[in-house]
Amino acid sequence: MTAHVREKPVEPFSDVHLEHGHVRATLLHDPTVEGLDMAMYMDGSASMGDEYEYKKKFGTMLGWLFNKPTELLPNRVEPQVQRMLEYLATKDRNGLLRVAYWACGAGASIEVIGELKGIDVKEYKFPGPKHAGTSTLLEPALRDYVNYMRQQVQAGARRGCAVYVTDGEIHDVEKVKTYCNQIVKEMLSGKLPRMNFILVGVGDQVNDEQLEDICHEEYPGVGHLWCHRIAEEMTQIAELVAVLVDETMTVAAGGTIYDDKGKVLKVYEARLPAILEFTVAEGTKSFTLEVNGQRYTQPLPEHDDDDDDDHH
Repeated sequence: MTAHVREKPVEPFSDVHLEHGHVRATLLHDPTVEGLDMAMYMDGSASMGDEYEYKKKFGTMLGWLFNKPTELLPNRVEPQVQRMLEYLATKDRNGLLRVAYWACGAGASIEVIGELKGIDVKEYKFPGPKHAGTSTLLEPALRDYVNYMRQQVQAGARRGCAVYVTDGEIHDVEKVKTYCNQIVKEMLSGKLPRMNFILVGVGDQVNDEQLEDICHEEYPGVGHLWCHRIAEEMTQIAELVAVLVDETMTVAAGGTIYDDKGKVLKVYEARLPAILEFTVAEGTKSFTLEVNGQRYTQPLPEHDDDDDDDHH
């Protein structure tokens, strides 16, 4: 009973149906984050040592006495990073994420793990940094991501989002704020693409007021650069990050659907659902989805005729 589109669906649509003037269009990927380049920075300070430690499993008392474990169990960070990687890669323009430890060495060093894929994530190990940090400096980690984005723009990145996970006090809040002002200036002048940053605190040593202070800042022409949440346990991080990314990356997005005469058919104020449903007048040849100033026009079948489709 459904008329199918005869032409190949136009990206970002994977499937379009028309029945009695009712259109049902399925999105292939989230066009609100078109060209998004994501990164994930894990706290490398010494206080995270326990979280990165692989627990040894001993089969026998003798094994324990001679420190010969039968296996190493995953540390608490690893499964969470793997899950985040899997999810965030679905938002990323090329499915590769920059992953690094921050706050290493004297606190300002970054240890880049690499550009990791979101598939086969169980192959990746996250044993912690080579040089655990003695203080927690966020500004160098922010600078690292911004420099990375400058390169990625040349390769087609149009938007950025970096996630920073920390378990303690940040020691350079004022420097972070100063640098954020510079980032905003460059974004408004077109030298940098639009970027957002997510801070996730974990455990009871996190200074909530401090994170609030960083994230509360509003910048004219941009709004909030940062958002944050605190997870009581390491095991809550992956889920929290997924929610925050969804909220952050679609705040200013939403979308509008027009018919072929430019009439507005439907407005999505916040995020786009995976399946768009709306009604068109008889004889409508196509519809257009507008997101972030980008327009995607999808042709419709020439006629919506039950008889034509009874054999389906």
